Amino acid sequence: MAEDARVYESSDGTKWTVEARMPTASNAMIVFHNPLGSSSGLDRYAWYQWHGPEARSVMSRVSPDSVMKVLTDDAIALLFRRSMLITPGDTPLSGALNPQAG
Repeated sequence: MAEDARVYESSDGTKWTVEARMPTASNAMIVFHNPLGSSSGLDRYAWYQWHGPEARSVMSRVSPDSVMKVLTDDAIALLFRRSMLITPGDTPLSGALNPQAG
């Protein structure tokens, strides 16, 4: 687990490792790693909007550890509820959008 990563336990009891990735001046990708591993295709992500001073300068970049320090447990829970699977095609709609698939 990365130094600044945290653990989030979802309502079904799954313990997800949470980390910030790809930070910019105004947002960062919050990744929820499933305990089954990256190859399971169950990792999830959501975008966190940064409102610090870096957000006012396109030349700035917020650090992942700064993002993780300001995320409360409630914020992480909200981000998890809004998160999406990282792996494309694993959604229930993937076959519905393309009747030729599957």
